[in-house]
Amino acid sequence: MNRKSINYKKKSLGLLVLLVLGSTTSYQLRAQEIPQPKTEMEQTKNLDNLLLEKWEGPYGGVPAFDKMNLALLQPAAEKGMALHLDEIEKIANNPEAASFENTIAAMERAGKPLDRAFKYYGIWSSNQSSPEFREIQEVLAPKISEYSSKISQNTKLFERIKAVYEQSLVKPLEADQQRVVQLIYEEFALEGANLDEQAKKRTADINMELSKLYTSFSNNILADEEKYVVFLEKDQLSGLPDSFAKASAKAATDRGQEGKYAIINTRSSMDPFLTYSDERELRKKVWTNYYSRGDNNDEFDNNQIIADILKLRDERVELMGYDNFAEWRLQNRMAKTPENAMDLMNAVWPAALARVEQEVKDMQALADVGETKITIKPWDYRYYAEKVRKQKYDLDSDEVKQYLQLKNLTQALFFTAGELFNYNFTPVAKGSVPVFHEDVKVWEVTDKTSGEHVGLWYLDPFARKGKRSGAWATMYRSFSTFDGKETVLASNNSNFVKPAPGESALISWDDANTFFHEFGHALHFFSANVKYPTLNSGVRDYTEFQSQLLERWLSTDKVINQFLLHHETGKPIPAELVTKIKNASTFNQGFETTEFLASALMDMKYHTTDPENINPRTFEKESLKELNMPEEIVMRHRSPHFGHVFSGEGYATGYYGYLWADVLTADAAEAFAEAPGGFYDKEVAARLVKYLFAPRNSMDPAEAYRKFRGRDATIDALMRDRGFPVPEKELKQ
Repeated sequence: MNRKSINYKKKSLGLLVLLVLGSTTSYQLRAQEIPQPKTEMEQTKNLDNLLLEKWEGPYGGVPAFDKMNLALLQPAAEKGMALHLDEIEKIANNPEAASFENTIAAMERAGKPLDRAFKYYGIWSSNQSSPEFREIQEVLAPKISEYSSKISQNTKLFERIKAVYEQSLVKPLEADQQRVVQLIYEEFALEGANLDEQAKKRTADINMELSKLYTSFSNNILADEEKYVVFLEKDQLSGLPDSFAKASAKAATDRGQEGKYAIINTRSSMDPFLTYSDERELRKKVWTNYYSRGDNNDEFDNNQIIADILKLRDERVELMGYDNFAEWRLQNRMAKTPENAMDLMNAVWPAALARVEQEVKDMQALADVGETKITIKPWDYRYYAEKVRKQKYDLDSDEVKQYLQLKNLTQALFFTAGELFNYNFTPVAKGSVPVFHEDVKVWEVTDKTSGEHVGLWYLDPFARKGKRSGAWATMYRSFSTFDGKETVLASNNSNFVKPAPGESALISWDDANTFFHEFGHALHFFSANVKYPTLNSGVRDYTEFQSQLLERWLSTDKVINQFLLHHETGKPIPAELVTKIKNASTFNQGFETTEFLASALMDMKYHTTDPENINPRTFEKESLKELNMPEEIVMRHRSPHFGHVFSGEGYATGYYGYLWADVLTADAAEAFAEAPGGFYDKEVAARLVKYLFAPRNSMDPAEAYRKFRGRDATIDALMRDRGFPVPEKELKQ
């Protein structure tokens, strides 16, 4: 093993603000999420670009999504960056002694026009990408990186930040101000603000190179998702549910293939096809398309890009004195060190492998029956797992799906938010709030008791060309009371297969869980109660906790009995079917845990290994072999399309965070289960909102969890939750 694999320095500098847009982590891009109060500069400058202009209209102003013009994007971004840099220079060169108000608070106020431009940029990037946008994106990526470096490496600015930070250590500020100062100082220090000028220059060059690579990586994935579509004839639909076939027919028609059926290259289309299709060769083709994204030895191949990214990341952190990227990144996460993250994953991995072995044995027994005997391959796993589910639990996933209507699940989200957070959701009249696509719907969020406006919730549920795959939550405006109260504008985005006209949008149980998960992020946004914009940032291995916890309410009796209604008859889901669902709650946990952990372990291995001569294809194959990865399963995100890790740095060495957060999730769920009122216990819900949702990043996550639970979380609840043996050695977080 080389030095990068074993020599970890012990550092703990506190919490780090999350990465936004490619390689940059500096303060100014984080402000994308936080439209600021109007500044003197904004009052005196003629912005002359819609994408920079102050939002008008109801609810404190809303984005002009209906007037977006791509021709305005590049000039808006360039002008916005110039305006913000002017503001930063004024702060850095202020002749007065540095103080919280003239330095930190001034930074919190700066950059509002650019924040707005980046909101539109995000819509084009994630929801409405096009070849024309990608050309602009490639031009802007290095310019954004350069702009970022001009702030993070501004010596005079950092001297003022450092002065305020050191003053606060002698004479502490108010708690929220102290936290803001700490976060901003540590962020700048972590980005190399203390480096000499030569090292700063090289760091800026590296960040610019990385920004280009991240953009190319993302666009290559999207290109393969759009390029590889499997069109079926009617006689190739064997095993597929009728609702899925109708949706696939619409997808084909939308792509100019009337009379055929399209299996598009996204998880929400791939997953049900692999689960139900009787056509094994077609399953293999669809599986291959999906898991080969970015790995087709063509112009969109991402393997060399990965190698280049790893080398540049490694060089950058070496300039700062770290042995590897993971050591640098994790010091301000809950895990603190790569060893702690690996300890957790290694504690779960053996149990997951053991469960996979049993799952494959059960599936192979079914495959051995009948005339066509096959050996289970990755494209067979979902198909035969579904058969085992029916055999063991008499549970048919498609039967469950008939009760999972998207419109009813949306109401289930609102019900849960009302019970836990006292929120009410009211549809906004069509046309009164601008949207960027006809599929997008908007609701106003208010407090049920006072009627006070909380914010707006946008929902963009369906897959379409130009929309990136997966599901995510977005903040267009975050809450703060800094220079006037700002209410929340939040969005949830999914890739459900759009139903045929007149048909109900039916989704799988897994997709329903994801729907609740992403809504958990939105509730985290809405419930924020912080003064300063910086405190709306998060810690990667903690921010998934709140959303993962919300998934638990999908399977509560109140949600099941009220909202799981058959799409044709309107009758509630039968009690016996609910019992089957609960009995099968730990079914297939070997597959689900192993495919996730394989990706998380690979992420950590990539960033604790010397990348000098790395070949991603070979490294992935050999590393998985060392881990004894079952040949019947692949990583949830193979390296060439691992966008979490290689399209930016938000999840780089942070994908383990879902598991870290799930330790908290399982433990917190037991707190509700043990309470007199169960998952709707008012006292536990109040503590949940007070300590785990409302503070955002104004409080250390470990301290916040102890205030909620009265102790640290342990791994025991997670292992019980997944049906795995509880380890003898206690592992605390």
